[in-house]
Amino acid sequence: MFLNSIGTALPERRYSKSECWEAFATSNWFERLSPRAHAVANTVLRRDNGIEERWLAVESLEEVFAIDPDTLHRRFATHAPRLAAEAARSALQRAALSADAIDAVIVTTCTGYLCPGLSGYVVERLGLRHEVLSFDLVGQGCAGALPNWQLASALLGAQQCDHVLSICVEVCSAAMYLDDDPGVLISACLFGDGAGAAVLSRRQPRGRRRVEWRETASLTNPGARESLRFEHRAGMLRNVLTRQVPQLAAEHADAVLQQALTRAGLGRGAISGWIFHAGGRDVLLALADRFGLQAEMLRYSREALRQYGNLSSAFVYFVLDAALADAAPGGWWWMSSFGAGFTCHGALLAVE
Repeated sequence: MFLNSIGTALPERRYSKSECWEAFATSNWFERLSPRAHAVANTVLRRDNGIEERWLAVESLEEVFAIDPDTLHRRFATHAPRLAAEAARSALQRAALSADAIDAVIVTTCTGYLCPGLSGYVVERLGLRHEVLSFDLVGQGCAGALPNWQLASALLGAQQCDHVLSICVEVCSAAMYLDDDPGVLISACLFGDGAGAAVLSRRQPRGRRRVEWRETASLTNPGARESLRFEHRAGMLRNVLTRQVPQLAAEHADAVLQQALTRAGLGRGAISGWIFHAGGRDVLLALADRFGLQAEMLRYSREALRQYGNLSSAFVYFVLDAALADAAPGGWWWMSSFGAGFTCHGALLAVE
């Protein structure tokens, strides 16, 4: 499987950390939460947390504090199809392919639910053939991009398709929840909205940099399920985020990399590029420590986090796109995402 192109999409408006703090401090939620909750939000939003701004699918930050099931579902149903289609359209344009060339579309999300799923909206908005294979993957959290590509690889490897459109879209502002729990508050301060898409092809596209999917590995640890997950409360998604997440991310990412390297017959020193999902600043620090990486080696993940916040499953598209746009040196690149479950996935990319 070869990467043909990448496209990304963001909402129209972006908001700085200071703007988010001011909106929270003047909202009706401020008095409903405890002084300890105020202190947590203040620490995350007014000190260095690795994030400077986030793009959110709201006209104003006041909208963020209208938290009820109907409002949140309406936000997801309005913006998820649009962002998914925009990212996909960008990827198709970069690939110089028409909609008719796509044989399958795979859409991943965890921040809302539609039935029929988002894939049907993408088919409609892009004018894909009605006989296109379509799949909706849900419930995989921030880890979702790599399983999406794993399915694409299976379809292309079975020669059922020549071109697969892979999309991850998250409207994290549609999964907003507030209470006095520190993990819930930190989540509300970390996540942004956005979509990433890739055209994945069975053959190397002409005139493009060679990025070939070579080996993949995964790990699912149900024993750590309660460390990071969504739960339902009052008809809404509530994010469970614990202090153990950075360490869990680093441990699982290390184990998955070792699986893939063993299968490929490579040593860790062979990796020249790191395309990591960044759950947050502390996650990146834990990864750097575990893998013995200098800050420069994680610059694309760190910069994406600074500009966009945690985009959940869509994040690694932005990181990979940045590395390719910067003409980062080729060789073996490691792309990895991790999240709810606790799950972790990775892939070795041969880049020329």
